Amino acid sequence: MKPQAKPLSSIHAALDWRYAVREFSPEKLSTQAVETLIDAARKSASSYGLQPYKMILVESDAVRRDLLPHSFGQEKVLDSSHLVVFAADTAIDDQTVDRYVEQYLKVRGGSYEDIAGYASHIKQSLASKSPAGKREWAHQQAYIALGTLLTAAAVLQIDSCPMTGFDRQAYDQVLGLTERGLESSSIVALGHRSARDHSAGLAKVRFDYEDVVIRM
Repeated sequence: MKPQAKPLSSIHAALDWRYAVREFSPEKLSTQAVETLIDAARKSASSYGLQPYKMILVESDAVRRDLLPHSFGQEKVLDSSHLVVFAADTAIDDQTVDRYVEQYLKVRGGSYEDIAGYASHIKQSLASKSPAGKREWAHQQAYIALGTLLTAAAVLQIDSCPMTGFDRQAYDQVLGLTERGLESSSIVALGHRSARDHSAGLAKVRFDYEDVVIRM
């Protein structure tokens, strides 16, 4: 097994190194590397800090074989070292806020009265959304966490490939997400790039800074 790669010191070097891997090597990531990466994604930003999603770490080859037919021919689902499924909460209500308040008081201390006004504000904000709007909001938060995962992986020199091209309902069924009050949002294959993946050596195609940034 090759030695663990050192984290890249420059964020630009890490993002230039990163690309959507097309072919993974059979080498497995260490448990420590995966746990470090997932824990980094756990610290992602989210609206009000509510984190209305879960990350399902799929290590089982048998489960991934069951997912492969619903992955639109993307063999990376099976060939990568690990597969992460981001799943958004389907029930966004007062309990979503109460769960956060409980954790807030556990971490920061104080009394409920200290945060009661803020909790009420969050509940009113969520209540103003339609059921479809709440679910869309939850998926948006999961996408923020997805971005954090990809960036953290690049810094740690762990290869990745994010995917939204899959049968979400079938994934939900295979993984038993519906019973957990979740629905799949996106998936990320993790591992190390194969030496045969020629995409690794290609220049990154992005619009110039001036074409993307608007100053006002």
